[in-house]
Amino acid sequence: MEVILRQAVDKLGHPGDIVSVSSGFARNFLLPRGVAYEATPGNKKRIAQEKDRLDAAENARVAAAQEMAAKIEAIQLTFSARVGEEGKLFGSVTSADIAQQLEAQGYTMIEKRMIDMPEPIRALGVYKVPIKLHADVKPEIKVWVIKG
Repeated sequence: MEVILRQAVDKLGHPGDIVSVSSGFARNFLLPRGVAYEATPGNKKRIAQEKDRLDAAENARVAAAQEMAAKIEAIQLTFSARVGEEGKLFGSVTSADIAQQLEAQGYTMIEKRMIDMPEPIRALGVYKVPIKLHADVKPEIKVWVIKG
């Protein structure tokens, strides 16, 4: 099924792109969330007219994300945790913990789902955790996990 993207989607495309996706992905995810709309001849004609507006809006979002990234890269979070043998934690530091500490520091616009951690931190050390602000902008924050 062909759809026209209204906003950037990781590993798929940018606003205004006409992409071919499975019908289930389009019907269950892209269309209901307003991320894309069906690529009918009328919509294709309309997207040609909207392309400039979409490009300007996308450039504004990227600029805002880059401005925010500059602030975010200076952030350093410290978590103290109980530690067992060999530096392994009792429990873990999750993306929810990081989001909660960021919110306490006044960064309320960063949500748990924006924190790109494939799995929780389970050992002492310094970690770089990427934050997905935009498909093209992913700053990293430093997370220190120390013995508590």
